[in-house]
Amino acid sequence: MTQSVPIGRVPEPLLATALDLAARAVPVLPLRAGKVPFGNCRACRDNACGGRPNMKTPGHCQCPRPCHAWAAATTDPATLTGPAWASAWRQTAAVGYHPGGTGLTVVDLDHPDAITWARETLPATRTVQTTRGEHWIYRGVMQSVNAVRPGVDIKSTMSYARWLGPGTGAMTALTEAVRALPVKEPSSIRPASHAVTVRGPAEGGECRHRTPAYLDRGIAMAEQQITGASSAVHATVYRTFLAVLSAHGRCGCLTDAHAGRLFAAAQAKGESPRHCTDAWTNALTRLGL
Repeated sequence: MTQSVPIGRVPEPLLATALDLAARAVPVLPLRAGKVPFGNCRACRDNACGGRPNMKTPGHCQCPRPCHAWAAATTDPATLTGPAWASAWRQTAAVGYHPGGTGLTVVDLDHPDAITWARETLPATRTVQTTRGEHWIYRGVMQSVNAVRPGVDIKSTMSYARWLGPGTGAMTALTEAVRALPVKEPSSIRPASHAVTVRGPAEGGECRHRTPAYLDRGIAMAEQQITGASSAVHATVYRTFLAVLSAHGRCGCLTDAHAGRLFAAAQAKGESPRHCTDAWTNALTRLGL
């Protein structure tokens, strides 16, 4: 039988909030300072365990700790009060929840301009005040995407949000106006066509990068490096772009399709198209391309 942690040894209000939400079928998880989930344990680091079954890439993780961010969110009170989560609760700064796991979508509006835009564009729904803006909560689930426009994130499936109370107002069903927010033109998820300077191969024959296996292996390794980043995602993306451009950016072999694969990997980790483009441009500038 799992032994529960004495309530007095964890932050009482936060655990009580988590247990109350779990009783209402809302999957919850502890968040540390900075409103972020706790890092993976040693066995799960760099996704070595294969991930949890409900993650994008299914795996076989049976870790009892709150690893894998949103995927660890649970409604099981025995897990929430069990010894494997005790250390995390003692360092918890806030309670998070998985909106998609309870059939909801959160439109996270990060500043007053974003709120003004939402009031002019989106259907009114239940609203929760945040530190800098508002959460607009809709019934229904959709893809989670950061930075769908300045100061606006979508948090639903494969994401978490900070619990800041039940909010006010009637909750509206998810509409096409919200579902359409992540849809972007193809050009917005890749660098401009002139981003890579095309140059001929070095003297003495064909460039070895044109061997499909060589280039594909390099791009695949770069995708894995971005996907495996457990922290400092911005820095990892920039370093990876820099390495790829350093190796393949001068011979004309690197195409928009290759860059698009890297941008897609970065955006899957939460990077916005703008941040991807900035990182790509900065790497080009540093290399003089």
